[in-house]
Amino acid sequence: MQENTNRSKPIADELLIDDDTPAAALEGSRVRTLLLLLGLVLVGLNLRPALSSLAPVLGMVSGDTGLTPTLAGLLTTLPVACLGIFGPLAPHLARRLGSEKTIAVVLMALAAGIVLRTQLGLFGLFAGSALAGAAIGVIGVLLPGIVKRDFASRAGLMTGVYTMALCLGAALAAGFTVPAAEHFGHDWRPALALWALPAVLALAVWWPQLNTRHAAAQGQWQVRGLLRDPLAWQVTLFMGLQSSLAYIVFGWLPSILIDRGLTPMQGGLMLSLSTMVQVPASLLVPMLAHRCRNQRPPIVVTLLMVIGGLLGMLYAPTDSLVLWAVLLGFGQGGLFSTALSLLAHRSPDQHVAAHLSGMAQGIGYMLASLGPFAVGLIRSHSHATWPLALLFSLIAAAAFSVGMLAGRKRLVGVKAEPI
Repeated sequence: MQENTNRSKPIADELLIDDDTPAAALEGSRVRTLLLLLGLVLVGLNLRPALSSLAPVLGMVSGDTGLTPTLAGLLTTLPVACLGIFGPLAPHLARRLGSEKTIAVVLMALAAGIVLRTQLGLFGLFAGSALAGAAIGVIGVLLPGIVKRDFASRAGLMTGVYTMALCLGAALAAGFTVPAAEHFGHDWRPALALWALPAVLALAVWWPQLNTRHAAAQGQWQVRGLLRDPLAWQVTLFMGLQSSLAYIVFGWLPSILIDRGLTPMQGGLMLSLSTMVQVPASLLVPMLAHRCRNQRPPIVVTLLMVIGGLLGMLYAPTDSLVLWAVLLGFGQGGLFSTALSLLAHRSPDQHVAAHLSGMAQGIGYMLASLGPFAVGLIRSHSHATWPLALLFSLIAAAAFSVGMLAGRKRLVGVKAEPI
């Protein structure tokens, strides 16, 4: 009889079952789960606007502040590097505050960084970008652990859900920043500052999570040996290399298209379109990948779509760029959601997932930051397309090599131990 009762419970009730949660505490879990889902979506929505909002107005920023192509490359690289520098701090912060409280504090820092980069000239521009990147890095590391903890049986689907939100945020920022700047009299400052508002909204919706049972107990575990585990390094390198291509697109695609004759508005909309296509891809690819024996097939297919889309952006006729933007976006959405799903699929439990996420997104994003910087160096010497095509191809080839290893159905050889 008890078995039939459990089967009749809504799926939302079952999703939040945790080893530390007694059966009596599941009353009202439907509302708690829906709040958590909404919170994850809104938090994910804020993980890219600070990055994708700058690219469409980079020309305005450079003209107003005197940025050289090299400095512009540093500006697009800095927040990505901060993702890697500060991401590994996330497990330590979660150990002290709990994941939920850490995310709340960091959302405040994200909003402050977005506003700061519009103030105090070049100092504020770089300091605000660094602060925003640091905040995004910490949140990005914590989310996979929360998914692994509260949605263990549906980790792939839930990874796709918040990846979808992440892509949607990037698309909105890429598409609306230039129109906002024009609305404010071609002033990029208020247009960029507007993207602090979604972070404030996410904080308000996330606030009830501070009262969950997990908030006080999260992180009382230690994980040793990840840096000596080959599979952990394969996941890390794959995360970094595919992210390098993504942040090149976020940082430089509008500028590359403007060189081909598009207006800043058109360049921003093309980036927005490409990013918007990532939304369905981030949901569809994990669902299809779940039917595969391992993650190798989606890695191969999506990586081919990404490099094809990038080369199309460089060489295809301008009247066909919409098609190549769609191809690029679908590939990147699927590739990124696959990379994130590896953090859960290659981990035996939520604690290892959090530390693997810290390693992959810490070291990985440091590697990823070299991509936008390399594009800035190339463009400071030449606006020829062949060096960019060579760079894209080399990164894609390296991502394929490590992706074939990371995509195997295996678990990292480490365990979590209670402190």
